[in-house]
Amino acid sequence: MAKALSVAVFDGDGIGPEITAPTLDVLRQLSNASSHYDLSFEVLPAGATHYARTGTALPDASLAAADKADAVLLSAMGMPNVRYPDGTEISPQIDLRMIFNLFAGVRPVRIGEGGLTPLKLPPGKTVDFVLIRESTEGLFHSRASGKAPGTVSDDEARETLLITRDVCEKLFAFAFKLAGDRKKTGRSPGKVTCVDKANVFRSFAFFRELFDAEAARHPDLEADHAYVDAVALWMVQKPWVYDVMVTENMFGDILSDLGAGLMGGLGMAPSADIGLDHAVFQPCHGSAPDIAGQGKANPFAMILSGAMMLDWLGLKHGVSAMTDDAERLRLAIDDLVATQRSLTPDLGGTATTHDAAQAVADNLFATA
Repeated sequence: MAKALSVAVFDGDGIGPEITAPTLDVLRQLSNASSHYDLSFEVLPAGATHYARTGTALPDASLAAADKADAVLLSAMGMPNVRYPDGTEISPQIDLRMIFNLFAGVRPVRIGEGGLTPLKLPPGKTVDFVLIRESTEGLFHSRASGKAPGTVSDDEARETLLITRDVCEKLFAFAFKLAGDRKKTGRSPGKVTCVDKANVFRSFAFFRELFDAEAARHPDLEADHAYVDAVALWMVQKPWVYDVMVTENMFGDILSDLGAGLMGGLGMAPSADIGLDHAVFQPCHGSAPDIAGQGKANPFAMILSGAMMLDWLGLKHGVSAMTDDAERLRLAIDDLVATQRSLTPDLGGTATTHDAAQAVADNLFATA
């Protein structure tokens, strides 16, 4: 009997709806073709456009539906010209991280043969690592918590960086489990790198101490440390040396965009925010209102986020067909990129959003 699973969908702002619709089409085709799982989708209102119309960015009913769903698929949100009275942008995706305690921001970086990377990889070298960004504390803590708000006066501005034992222990346990899972499948050697600035800040020395305590519980896995500035350099010079990296919120925010650049741009960068009970899957890029409605948006990052969702649901519910379909989705996009077929303008092609997504579906079922 097929496993019935529900997905709450926020189709976002700007190009959000344009990349969400074809992604749902692909996921529905996979679900309809499978006898092992059955996905249902509920599109919920939220975002900057909704705020401009109603004065509410994340309605209570939408939040309640997301809470009950098995997973959340969220598209690009926010509009530069729509802001709260204090001048900050509308970003329900960050609100969801805080409300659901989604402490692990997962940002995979994959460059296969023929990938559209600006790097000159040595012959035979590929890149496959995961950056895990703590997503609820760090320098973002004061943004939504209300516990330690930033302060601004005529002469200075301050924000509070927060590192707690509770969140770090869950974060590091997640990172080592991921490394162990990757090692079991033969995908990686099983190594976790703590990315910090422990030589300067006591908060990061504390972060590193907690990392080392978790590393001691996994003698079968390798663990090391690196300062964030060095990592930024080495991600460009030798990114193939990494497996799983774990870091603070702001550092992860910056390094994840660098990782996207290594893959060819934000249009190739999926992500997930994962907690103990909930998970939200979304592309790393923004709502790009300058190209909204023109059919130029790249749907690949959104579709790859859908693949991450299939992976997470499949592992959580023991449905291997879902993890198999997730890998098929990734390989379908890898093939299009490697052969430079049906690419959108950001990747140097001329395909429309619809055509690029249709090519993924065609590739997917041609190899079924």
